[in-house]
Amino acid sequence: MLVSIRIIYYFCILNCKFFKMLDFSQFSGLVLFMFIFTTGFWLLIFLLTFVVPYWLGGTIWENFKLKREAKKAAEGK
Repeated sequence: MLVSIRIIYYFCILNCKFFKMLDFSQFSGLVLFMFIFTTGFWLLIFLLTFVVPYWLGGTIWENFKLKREAKKAAEGK
């Protein structure tokens, strides 16, 4: 842990003269990229945790109801 803090301190504090500021177009491009990237990431998480299980659960439930109705219809004949 202490080593990682020292590395971060070295690269962020001691070597600041090697990092140059971004101009406005580069900064706005970076912000736009990060917005699109994080939006896509959270959309993927949302789809995998809510939409896909909901879709699979509904499909299984519909198939179960159809088989149950077919079974009742077969017994009724």
